[in-house]
Amino acid sequence: MSDRNRYQFTIDGELSDRAIAAFPDLTATIIQRGTTALYGPVGDSTAMHGILARIDNLGFTLVEMHRLPD
Repeated sequence: MSDRNRYQFTIDGELSDRAIAAFPDLTATIIQRGTTALYGPVGDSTAMHGILARIDNLGFTLVEMHRLPD
């Protein structure tokens, strides 16, 4: 995984500003009522695992994850 790999994590629910602050390297947007997308560069597998662990630790439901085109 290189710095050019960008991913989108779709989360069930509209995250608060405080919850979004837990993901400082990602950009957040409400993609439809009740769903938040977090997206941005993921440097390596350690960073990916960290994001997924943070989603889990905060009790969020990950609906979808996919790599974005370059």
